[in-house]
Amino acid sequence: MRITYNAPVIITYTLFCIVIMWLNQRYLMGITDVFFTLLPYPSHTNPLDYLSILTHTLGHASWQHLISNLTFILLIGPILEEKYGSTLLFWMMVVTASVTGVVHILIYPDVGLIGGSGIAFMLILLSSFTNINSKHIPLTFILIFVLFLGRETLAAMAEDNVSQITHIAGGICGSIFGYLFGNTKRANNTAT
Repeated sequence: MRITYNAPVIITYTLFCIVIMWLNQRYLMGITDVFFTLLPYPSHTNPLDYLSILTHTLGHASWQHLISNLTFILLIGPILEEKYGSTLLFWMMVVTASVTGVVHILIYPDVGLIGGSGIAFMLILLSSFTNINSKHIPLTFILIFVLFLGRETLAAMAEDNVSQITHIAGGICGSIFGYLFGNTKRANNTAT
């Protein structure tokens, strides 16, 4: 029996998140704030602010925050990487990071953003499309959409340090990807 790197995109993402958190707490305090947080009122002239629209999904506020996101990502991600292939899943994650970052800036420009929750919600909604066929909408998708996104919409009314709009945007991205690529057969672009 041997251990395999079965989901290279998901595992690599996970390792990056863990290393960033570890470095931020042990050796490079503040690295998360500089490179992996979408800061309030991003500057149009600072290249790091543009980069953080993508990289905010790699930084996390605490180990608990990281573990909470990685639990969903590691549970669902490998199954979806097997179905859609590494390349397509990677681009889904990049697009989701971009969309969640831009949506957050447009709605809450005065609040920073950090964490991979948008990606976790994208994967949750995308997973409900794993057995879709072109003429049917899975009831599981409707139930997940109502439960997860409905909960986030209600939670958005409370004042806390959670960006529910990012969860909603990530879930919508997953829904769109599921609709567009739900009939995709397993891609042969997964690294071994």
